[in-house]
Amino acid sequence: MDAPHDALLRVCRFNAAYAQAIDSDALERWPTFFAEDCLYRVTHAEAEAEGLPAGLIYADSRAMLEDRVAALREANIYERQRYRHILGMPLVQVGEGGALQAETPFLVVRIMATGQSEVFASGAYHDRFVDDTAAGGLRLAERVVVCDSHSTDTLMALPL
Repeated sequence: MDAPHDALLRVCRFNAAYAQAIDSDALERWPTFFAEDCLYRVTHAEAEAEGLPAGLIYADSRAMLEDRVAALREANIYERQRYRHILGMPLVQVGEGGALQAETPFLVVRIMATGQSEVFASGAYHDRFVDDTAAGGLRLAERVVVCDSHSTDTLMALPL
């Protein structure tokens, strides 16, 4: 079982690499942060508090995440943009057998092709990790992205 300090460092390193993959437009790497059988859901705080399972984005396998990236690269038409993630300190819980859960606050700034920057989303990642030593470490079994606001001003093209 991970000592609390080790678990915190592992989750911090994981989140930094996750954000860097998205922020540097290495979207093909994004699905590799997830286990084969996983859940990725983007929702807002009110829907989460009411227990509503649907969200802005819903994927229940790594294959669905890979399809999303392929669609972004090949099929979807959206205004060119990129993100900059600002991540807070995760609150990590170590469970039986070393199972890790974490809640990490985030702020995402969207930078448009024109150079205009704006706060796009804020909220928290609610994560459940599995330790996949064969694949090199932690993988997300579940990431529920709970956004503070119930509205977004445009199509959410890139993953949060």
